[in-house]
Amino acid sequence: MSSEQKSMSIIVTKGSLDWAYPPFILATTAAAMGLPVTMFFTFYGLPLLFKKLDLQVTAAGNTAMKMPMMGMHMALPNLMTAIPGVDAACSVMMKNLIKKKGVASIEDLREMAVEAEVRMIACQMTLDLFEYSKDDMIDGIEIGGAATYIECATQADINLFI
Repeated sequence: MSSEQKSMSIIVTKGSLDWAYPPFILATTAAAMGLPVTMFFTFYGLPLLFKKLDLQVTAAGNTAMKMPMMGMHMALPNLMTAIPGVDAACSVMMKNLIKKKGVASIEDLREMAVEAEVRMIACQMTLDLFEYSKDDMIDGIEIGGAATYIECATQADINLFI
């Protein structure tokens, strides 16, 4: 990478359906604009690299999540999130809305990132902590630690924590 070329790094720390969109949308957009992009997946963001994704929405504490229903936007009261099955129902509603509106799936965005040669690094410490291996992950990723990411981040023009 030349010193003139801008670059981006993203620390991905969350792996729910709603939190998976921002890093992948930003990474694929930046890559399409010609920026080298590195994504560092750590703690709960690491499962976004699993071969098989089963992403859910976690509605608890998310007062900004207002879904379009019955001609208006309705929020889910926090008390409702304690009821078994509510997260699953919210996830189904969100996935249906994503499909209805023609928004790319996380699987599609992740494949676009791979095709755009976004550098994806799985955190070694997180792999060890949660007893995962590289075999659990999609092909084409790297394994690295905090030093690997910091080396990249100190050279990047844009650093995001998501």
